[in-house]
Amino acid sequence: MIILVLNCGSSSIKYQLTDMTDNNSVVLAKGLVERIGITDGILTHKPSGKEPYKVVTDIPDHTVGINMLMEALLSPKHGVIKDVHEIKAVGHRVAHGGENFKESVLIDNDVKKEIEKCGELAPLHNPAHLKGIFSVEKILPGIPQTAVFDTSFHQTMPDFAYMYAIPYEYYEKYRIRKYGFHGTSHKFVATKACKILDKNIDDMKIITCHLGNGASITAIDKGASVDTSMGFTPVDGLIMGTRTGEIDPGVLLYLADKEGLSVSGVNNLINKKSGVAGISQLSSDMRDLETASIEGNPLAILALRMYSYKVKKFIGAYAAAMNGLDLLIFTGGVGENDFNMRKMICKDMEYMGIRIDEEVNHGIKGKDLVFSSADSKVEVMVVTTDEEYVIASDTKSIVEKLS
Repeated sequence: MIILVLNCGSSSIKYQLTDMTDNNSVVLAKGLVERIGITDGILTHKPSGKEPYKVVTDIPDHTVGINMLMEALLSPKHGVIKDVHEIKAVGHRVAHGGENFKESVLIDNDVKKEIEKCGELAPLHNPAHLKGIFSVEKILPGIPQTAVFDTSFHQTMPDFAYMYAIPYEYYEKYRIRKYGFHGTSHKFVATKACKILDKNIDDMKIITCHLGNGASITAIDKGASVDTSMGFTPVDGLIMGTRTGEIDPGVLLYLADKEGLSVSGVNNLINKKSGVAGISQLSSDMRDLETASIEGNPLAILALRMYSYKVKKFIGAYAAAMNGLDLLIFTGGVGENDFNMRKMICKDMEYMGIRIDEEVNHGIKGKDLVFSSADSKVEVMVVTTDEEYVIASDTKSIVEKLS
């Protein structure tokens, strides 16, 4: 079954075309449409077995963008399919499903209404996802579409973990609570790791660290998410590229008063001007910070130490919450590729039974491998994530039930 996976942002569309069989999956093509609604839009198309190519032109809206990627997929020179009807379904990554969706679903009118309602909780993401859904309806009328939610995996959290200590009426009125994100990635790497280790996930206490420009940690007990670091929004929890992570809210009130910041100004501060970029005054990219720290840049060194320290604290907290830890997983762009950050995080964790083989750790970049030492009581792994595969797999399962 050939499935098109779409991840629509406010001005971009990330896509992947995958041929899903019962025992295998083959990526036929992937690419990115950028600068939608801005001059000089860009389509970067990467077909399997063929040369990638790029188109620069104005892309006024998502429908035009999806039409462009469809033309690329069907192109005699750069395409990978001959007929649009070879695509049997479209799976969408949807950031926020609120409390209504505990699993991936077939998109119908009711689902679209719920995604729209959750737009209040994810104003930068859900409206863009809806644009993608409506565009596919125009371009491929009648094709089954599914929604795979970032939040659904975390709907197993107990109320004492997801509630905030604010008046309960605000939960009743506005559903203010922790939702968590990156759920597709956390679920995928935990399942994949257990298969690699030949372990039953139902017997495991697992902590997954999805570390990238956006970052979160999840505690997984017996295959279910029981706590996660991101909260009502993706800004909570760990220090990230440009996001604060957890912070005393009094700091924001103080800065709003001193700097004359509006609500929009505070939002811009915590989402776009903070994190390691704000601390280092240099970059949100860990590679830049690693280079600068080697050169002795004190703010780059501080940013890296703060980042690793916060991850370490969450690992300890979640091990305590689960009464133990069997498996620690690193994934995401930083988690999969930055051996130094993994080393900093795992340093001085022997009291928890975490010991790593530094030589093995140093050699891991973007591959699945155990790097805990032989005497470690906790397995420590790098596991590559593949959210597009999860979306395609869920879509295949849902669509097969229709026939």
